[in-house]
Amino acid sequence: MSEDIKAVTENEAPESQNFIHQFIQEDIAPGGRFAGMQVHTRFPPEPNGYLHIGHCKALIIDFGTAEKFGGICNLRMDDTNPSKEDEEYVEAIKEDIRWLGFDWDDRFYYASDYFERMYDCAVELIKKGLAYVCELTPEQFKEYRGDVNTPARSPWRDRPVEESLDLFARMRAGEFPEGKYTLRAKIDLESGNFNMRDPVIYRINHTSHHRQGDKWCIYPMYDFAHPLEDAFEGITHSLCSLEFENHRPLYDWVIVNCPVPAKPRQIEFARLGINYTVMSKRKLRKLVEEGYVSGWDDPRMPTLCGLRRRGYTPSAIRNFTERNGVSKAASTVEFGFLEHCLREDLNDHAQRAMAVLRPVKLTITNYPEGQSETFAVENNPNDPQAGTRPVTFSRHLYVEADDFLETPIPKYKRLYPEGPECRLKGAYLIQCTGCVKDEQGNVTEILATYDPESKGGNPADGRKVKGATIHWVDAATAVDAQVRLYDNLFADENPDGGDKDFLECLNPGSLEVLEGCKLEASLANAQPSDRFQFLRLGYFCADSKDSEPGKLVFNRSVSLKDGFKK
Repeated sequence: MSEDIKAVTENEAPESQNFIHQFIQEDIAPGGRFAGMQVHTRFPPEPNGYLHIGHCKALIIDFGTAEKFGGICNLRMDDTNPSKEDEEYVEAIKEDIRWLGFDWDDRFYYASDYFERMYDCAVELIKKGLAYVCELTPEQFKEYRGDVNTPARSPWRDRPVEESLDLFARMRAGEFPEGKYTLRAKIDLESGNFNMRDPVIYRINHTSHHRQGDKWCIYPMYDFAHPLEDAFEGITHSLCSLEFENHRPLYDWVIVNCPVPAKPRQIEFARLGINYTVMSKRKLRKLVEEGYVSGWDDPRMPTLCGLRRRGYTPSAIRNFTERNGVSKAASTVEFGFLEHCLREDLNDHAQRAMAVLRPVKLTITNYPEGQSETFAVENNPNDPQAGTRPVTFSRHLYVEADDFLETPIPKYKRLYPEGPECRLKGAYLIQCTGCVKDEQGNVTEILATYDPESKGGNPADGRKVKGATIHWVDAATAVDAQVRLYDNLFADENPDGGDKDFLECLNPGSLEVLEGCKLEASLANAQPSDRFQFLRLGYFCADSKDSEPGKLVFNRSVSLKDGFKK
């Protein structure tokens, strides 16, 4: 039994980490509102799109809080709005949550399964005189809403109970067009909280539901449905983002006035914001549907499936979210910090490999033609259990084109004619002697000599090596690959800000596709989603959709540069 579970079992509050935990500790302590009860949370995504990095905060808070207190967390599809919902999104949401390492056991629900019970609750409110059928058009609704100094109005507020019951039943039967009637809660037209000014709790919508088909043509509003769903499932703590703070009085009103078996407590926290990113599902859908990206799993997208395809790990994302903490204050986190968390994880766990993305041939003129040798190279110097892999070496190699300059610039320490000795990573010392060009003057081959006494990259006489260490790939055993270099999808730090058109903030350089890249032979059988550090270049992942042995495709997950180092 974990210490947290043991503490709850013994009615001793575990050490608090944030204000949500403090509230829960108070609630489950002796005399608290949930004393002696198991902490029960829920994660209620709307199945109208894929989960993105912003959802992770709520997801980790919901499931993580339940874990901390030895409780349970439900997964519920909040499918009360049929317009954009689809079973595709349901399955994708499940896959993302499992990928992050959470599970809901057998507690998987659909809000639409409660439609009949919600309807009964609405009927009960009408019978109590706490709800009425209203005929205001959307335009009139805005006109009659009032302001901070003027109460709202509704000429239908005193409609007789029997008349409202009859109209509501006929609304359900499909007798009326959309917009003709709504059902409103009868609360307080003078409230300073506009959410309490007789809010609409049902509307007519003649749209087929992805699960219920055409059974319903009236649908509950979120503010009415959500507290009922929580109560029906016995949720103790309904954890939600800060925009629902002003809706909490309505949440509590619904719970108090409807016949429900539980009385959950709503607690709000600030959302996760990240720069160079948009989090709106509507905007993300627009990117997909209008072809600005290849799909919801495009590695430039902030969706979990996109990040997964790019090479992000569950532990990196969870670590990023947890280290940002939980607060009431809205804030925007740098995307670079998410990258930092990924580097930390991959630095410890990713296998090393050598790859040349913009290859040029290097010929070692004094190395015998046809001769070859093999070096045993560490797979990961940070993991003693990772072992080694064989890397072949011969007369003809590939190196990066920018590791050579015919005419060097100041302080250039890589290859140039008669330049300093450079190390070939893990192999030998070499010195450039010249190059071969084509008719257009482009360098097609670099020429160099090697020191046979410098095996492993260290001179036998201990002389100082002034040149750089260069990675390479044996031309005789190299495998070809396509490599996709990704950058931020948006060039603007705040593409959602002000009156901007977010599409005008797109980064035209967010994707560069390189063909004919050369990889060391150990990568020939790389499996989809395998992750590697390509020495000197960054961390890369075999594409989960397009890569296969014989046709390798790698995505750059993140570069080696890190602005968050201590």
